[in-house]
Amino acid sequence: MYDDRPGCLGGLLRLALLTWVFDFLQDNFGFGRGCSCSGIGCGFILLFLFLIFACSILSGTDWTRLTMHLLPWAF
Repeated sequence: MYDDRPGCLGGLLRLALLTWVFDFLQDNFGFGRGCSCSGIGCGFILLFLFLIFACSILSGTDWTRLTMHLLPWAF
């Protein structure tokens, strides 16, 4: 049987990389940057994407396969 789940170290490294990228993007484009509306908007979009990717890493969910099952006519 083939087990395609990453090990503990791989998951921790992915979370560390995701956190580093999120901090970099928040510092450059997120909350408090640019005009009042653009900084808040980009901040919330980045936060939403971070939560999706973090949940994907923690739960091991492949969201592309999930969308293929929900929308089979689109693929």
